[in-house]
Formats: sequence, structure tokens, C-alpha cells
Amino acid sequence: MNATFSTINDDACETYAELGAVCLRDVFTDWVGLLRAGVERNHDEPGPYFSENVVGEGDGRFWDDYCNWQRIPEFHRFITESNAAQYAAQIMRSKTAQFFHDHVLVKEPNTPKPTPWHQDAPYYFADGTQTVSFWLPLDVVSKAETLRLVAGSNRWPKPVLPVKWLDDADFYGEQNDQYMTLPDLDDDHCEESILEWEMQPGDAVLFDFRTVHGARGNLQDNRRRAFSIRWVGDDGHYTERPGRTSPPYPGHDMIDGQKLREDWFPVLWPRVTTN
Repeated sequence: MNATFSTINDDACETYAELGAVCLRDVFTDWVGLLRAGVERNHDEPGPYFSENVVGEGDGRFWDDYCNWQRIPEFHRFITESNAAQYAAQIMRSKTAQFFHDHVLVKEPNTPKPTPWHQDAPYYFADGTQTVSFWLPLDVVSKAETLRLVAGSNRWPKPVLPVKWLDDADFYGEQNDQYMTLPDLDDDHCEESILEWEMQPGDAVLFDFRTVHGARGNLQDNRRRAFSIRWVGDDGHYTERPGRTSPPYPGHDMIDGQKLREDWFPVLWPRVTTN
């Protein structure tokens, strides 16, 4: 099961549709330094959604923050000037790529806290059959620290119940029939196929909002910094969820089925040119 590519071609798109994820090699190498600087700025100037995901002292540190691209120039430049929007449209087989949000995730050295298995889609009010998240490691990651994804989970019949990262509680407060319980994917006898790659800064994993993914803790002596960006394609739209979504975007005023408002979520592919 080879889901590694150096460029986005028909094989990559078909693999993405079937497995829910592909790994692209050496596509953002020139942007790593800029993104590292942006992560440091994000840490020093946290946004309103900055979160600490480790409770106990002595258990390391895992922090994340999102929706900062408009105030952190390094993120803004990458999102608007790199080839990310073009890649997003290509892998989704969409004529357009509409930007949804950015997300920084940093596990400091010797932090055993895992990123729980989850799908992105149940947390979001953005929905559609054409979606993609990019996960860009800004440090070398072995298979012990890398992103892990469940092949084919993008085609499961029901979305997975979302949980809170801090304590694994039900994200929306009560379970309902629209969600399924997550299988035990950490069982050694699990029959699901796990996609995971050793990665270098400049590589990227592209995965569907519906693809189940997670990560182990970072037990190395080095940081594990990752930058993620999310996109929707031609059929992207707003959908109601049982409660406050993540990100929440208060005051968006959209209704169920409506295309995401472009003044908040810009269409960045095709690229707009000015004379």
C-alpha cells in the first residue's frame, strides 16, 4: 500500500480517494524556515483559541492554536503565496480551493500525551465531499512521532463521535445516532490498515476531513512542531452540528447548506491576478 508521491497526478488522486490520505515528498522545503518563525510568533503572541493539552506537571507540554493566519504574517504569506491552494484543488479534483483555517500543534520534548484518534469533519461546520487537510512537520519525525491515519476511514458509513482532547469527553455533550463509536485502533490485533510515514521538513500529508487520524506522544529529546491548513472544494458548504464547533467562528450568520462566505473563507485557487 504505497501512498507516497513526489507530485500530484492521477495516481495520487485515485489513492487519495480510496485511502483518504497521501504523503507528498519535498513540496514545501523552501517554506519551512518561514513557518518555523510563524510558530514562534504564535507561541509568543497566542490567539484566543490557544490551548494547553497536558494537565499534569512533569508530563511535558502539548499546545495548539488555530485561526491565526490573518494576524501572523508568516502564515498568511505561506497560505496565499505557496502552491498549497493549487495542490488542494488538484488532490480534491476540484476547480476551486477555498481556505478554511490554519492550525499549529506543538509537542515539546518528552511529552507522552497522544493526539487522540479522531476525524476532523465532526468538529467542523464545513462539510462536503471535496475536503483536504495538510499536515506539515517542521521537524524530522520518525514513525514514533508522525501522523497516523486509518486507510479507508474516509468512506466509513457514519462519522466518528468527536471528543475533547484534554479528557476524551464527548465534544458536544451527549451522543446521538448520527455518530459511531470509534473502534479500538490501538489494539495490536486491529485489522485496520494504518498509514504512517517517516517525514522530513518540507514533506506533507494530505488527508480528507473524514479520515481518522491521531499521533503518539513525543518521547524524543526534540520538539515536534506541525503546521496544518484546511481546505474545501467546489461543493464545500456550511452544515449544522449539535453544538459549538471547533473552530467556532462566532457571528458567521450562515445557514445549513450555504456555501462558506468568501469574505471569511477566501477562494485562493484559481489564484486571482491583478494588472
